[in-house]
Amino acid sequence: MRPSQYAQSPTSERPWAALATLLPHLWEFRGRVLIALGFLILAKLASIGIPLIIKEIVDALDKPNALLTLPIFFLIAYGALRLANALFGELRDAVFAKVTQRSVRRVALQVFQHLHKLALRFHLDRQTGGISRDIERGTAGIRFLLNFTVFNILPTLLEIGLVVGILLAKLDAWFAIITFLTLSIYILFTFFVTEWRMKFRRAMNEMDSKANTVAIDSLLNYETVKYFNNEDYEARRYDDNLRSWESAAIRTQTSLAALNTGQGAIIATGVTLLMVLASQGVVRGTMTLGDLVMVNAFLIQLYMPMRFLGTVYREIRHALADMEKMFGLLERRLEVEDKPNAKDLVVQQGHIRFEHVAFGYDSDRQILFDVDFVIPAQQKIAVVGHSGAGKSTLARLLFRFYDVEAGRILIDGQDISDVTQTSLRASIGIVPQDTVLFNDTIYYNIAYGHPDATPEQVIQAAKHAHIHEFIESLPKEYETTVGERGLKLSGGEKQRVAIARTILKNPRILVFDEATSALDSKTEKAIQTQLREVAANHTTLVIAHRLSTVMDADQILVMDGGRIVERGTHTELLRRGNIYAHMWALQQRQEQERLRKAVGNGLGPNG
Repeated sequence: MRPSQYAQSPTSERPWAALATLLPHLWEFRGRVLIALGFLILAKLASIGIPLIIKEIVDALDKPNALLTLPIFFLIAYGALRLANALFGELRDAVFAKVTQRSVRRVALQVFQHLHKLALRFHLDRQTGGISRDIERGTAGIRFLLNFTVFNILPTLLEIGLVVGILLAKLDAWFAIITFLTLSIYILFTFFVTEWRMKFRRAMNEMDSKANTVAIDSLLNYETVKYFNNEDYEARRYDDNLRSWESAAIRTQTSLAALNTGQGAIIATGVTLLMVLASQGVVRGTMTLGDLVMVNAFLIQLYMPMRFLGTVYREIRHALADMEKMFGLLERRLEVEDKPNAKDLVVQQGHIRFEHVAFGYDSDRQILFDVDFVIPAQQKIAVVGHSGAGKSTLARLLFRFYDVEAGRILIDGQDISDVTQTSLRASIGIVPQDTVLFNDTIYYNIAYGHPDATPEQVIQAAKHAHIHEFIESLPKEYETTVGERGLKLSGGEKQRVAIARTILKNPRILVFDEATSALDSKTEKAIQTQLREVAANHTTLVIAHRLSTVMDADQILVMDGGRIVERGTHTELLRRGNIYAHMWALQQRQEQERLRKAVGNGLGPNG
């Protein structure tokens, strides 16, 4: 499948669609949501009742005998409503907390799992720093969206509706009309200006992700930066992205100031008109002093949610923008998927067959052409050839990181595209050329081959890989941390950890992908001995550059330009005098030259 076949439309074209993905989480906790909404309504009713009680208190105190009789009942009611407003608000938040946090957890886990399901093609192109920042912003956006949509947009609209209704019922119609017009102008202004501002927010997010990508990439390659004295260069690269982010952030902030100024002007105009009407009513005697205080209290109460409504809408749009890229990751289709009724792979003997396989990473770059060979059960087949011949692609196809374009791959007669990926990969172990370890302990990295293994099994695997004594010599032994990508260990030590991890996994099929090409001769020989021990009684595919490491293979395949051009044992291929023989002669001359220089410099044969 080509990338164009599974590319998705950006989520930014359908930003509100992100809300739909959250509905299942709300439905799962519908009981809690309904209870929280009940507390919300009670809190708002209590809030609306406060100005009405204040009116009664003021009118009671405005009478000539007010000094003799206090409106005790209304004062107690006022305190009770204040308490109820605060209490029901806190109960609402407490009940809804589980809904919010569980939703964030579920979506974050869903994205994490989906990223692991995406094909290797995606992960070779990804920028880890940017993706991590997208997920971080996206989960924060979900938390904000759930809380503020349910507990701010809905109650604000409810409160505005109740206030307008009370004003219409108790006072002149112009109070309700001015309030409604002010609200309408405010909402329209907020909507259009916020939509205009979103391009600045998206640009700011984009620059933030790029800056984070540069920073993470530079820190992960700390040694390379130091080797080439490029600290200033890396700082300039980072600052270039920060400069673009700064520019977008300034535009975001200045446009926010314009939005807030406009909102404030609209609110101030509406509030002033309402207070003029109320004052005129008191002067004419059509309204009491309590009515004036009530209108003022309602205006204050209405001003805050109206101003907050604009802020919430703006922040919701920001949250949606923050969520766009995260949900965009979820929209990426899986390039490699299990078939609907895929069964588990059953490995009895471990017989492997590549049957006329063709494959290319891109439409204009074919890698393999009609590759056809067999790895008999419990035999070792080696694949050699120049760089770019397609050797490592065979291992990736065997693990089904990609699907073949033509032909098929069989294990004990079962097409690997018909079985589950989990069962397939559980049956195969690999020792790669570049062993990347987790930034954790040696124990954790070995146990990763079988996370449920006992400490005794982990130690036994380390002994089989001949690394136990080295680990025991360390101050913290198996609890020694290996550093980022295992950089605290040497190449040979990392390879032994990889071998121990594979031994612990105990697969039926083994792949050694240039497992010793980066090691010195002495270490290579020691590792090769261990690999031969591990490969005993296993079906083994060895991908190698150094021909001296595959002399004992049951059959050697020579690849060139994506095709198998020779096959046979080491002796047979040398006898034919073709590509393999020429490669062998060249490597022998290079090895003799290396030894000659080492002796000339007074060094041993291992340098």
